[in-house]
Amino acid sequence: MTIALTGPRNPVPQAERDAHVRSCQEKVIQRLSTDPDRAVTTSTMSGTVGDGVACTVTQGRHSAVMDMGPAMGGEERGPSPGFFARAGIVGCVAIALKLAAAREGLTFRSVDIDLETTSDDLAIFGLGGGRAAPLETRITIHIDTDEPDDSVSDLIERVLEMDTWFLALRDPQNVSVAWQTGSD
Repeated sequence: MTIALTGPRNPVPQAERDAHVRSCQEKVIQRLSTDPDRAVTTSTMSGTVGDGVACTVTQGRHSAVMDMGPAMGGEERGPSPGFFARAGIVGCVAIALKLAAAREGLTFRSVDIDLETTSDDLAIFGLGGGRAAPLETRITIHIDTDEPDDSVSDLIERVLEMDTWFLALRDPQNVSVAWQTGSD
């Protein structure tokens, strides 16, 4: 399954596109700096698994279906939850780098991210004594740019220290769980 952008793609020159991205970010930064309380937000997503193991998740006007493959009893009606977790990290890092480059006047023609995770698949069944969390995650960043390596390296380091989903993967955080039974 491939999820692609829809609608016409307007070929705007890189410098004009970057100027637009920079202008948009400057407005958001100004608005949030004026009222820092507005910078703390809560996102809410809901998911439902009915018959089978496919899960439909919804956040606002967006929804997606995730499922497991036949070997796990699923129907592969969508990518696995792990796909979406990895996609969130890849997309967040790539987009954050492009946003930061545009904001700082650096020209990044493209940003490509490769992400690999090594996991103990036996652990997802509670077997073998291992942890179900990834054992290791490797991220490789490829940037098509003529900017000096020092500038690129500095930007990458700063972006990774403020990238929401990279930090969610890397750093411990408070997670609370509530549950209930019965029909609503």
